[in-house]
Amino acid sequence: MTPQAVIFDIGNVLIAWQPERYFDRLCGPARSAAMFCDVDVAAMMNRIDAGADFAAEAARMAVAQPQYAAELLHFRDKWCDIAQPAIDHSVRLLLALKTRGVPVFALSNFGAQNFPLSVAQFPFLRQFDRAYISGEMGLIKPDPAIYAAVEQDCGLPPGALLFADDRAENITAAAHRGWQVHHFTGASGLATRLITAGLLTPDEAT
Repeated sequence: MTPQAVIFDIGNVLIAWQPERYFDRLCGPARSAAMFCDVDVAAMMNRIDAGADFAAEAARMAVAQPQYAAELLHFRDKWCDIAQPAIDHSVRLLLALKTRGVPVFALSNFGAQNFPLSVAQFPFLRQFDRAYISGEMGLIKPDPAIYAAVEQDCGLPPGALLFADDRAENITAAAHRGWQVHHFTGASGLATRLITAGLLTPDEAT
């Protein structure tokens, strides 16, 4: 089946999400590595993505880990410096699909308060026909309920959806529901998939 809509994850698909790089520059690789070893930053971000208040959660972690308080508050105060840059080729693919008239959705684990900060920084995040943001939904990938909610809202059958995500567990959960999927490891691979699916020409996918 030719996909009727393309669904993009955001982190590491449209914008880079490699916070270790930011903290390597901020405080040096040794202290950065120690912080990511001692502090479960991924768990903090998962709580935010699942609906916890962004600023309050960062502040709570800073209190709980006082030896890294200054660094942890950067998640709250320097979000746009951490969650960047844009992945330019992926953005071009998104815009090419829009130009072609192909519906494009977002399905992203992202906090309800920090997502608008990234939208202000990257206006292409306003281009989605529908944006499914976990922190707003109170659901998080790979919970099957979030995929069911997307299906119910968009009204398209699972097989009509082509979903690109960088995390294998999120792709697997979508595939179990019958979605077409692409495990994103780089924009060139996604470009090839969109060409193969008949959604873009090679020239449009450059």
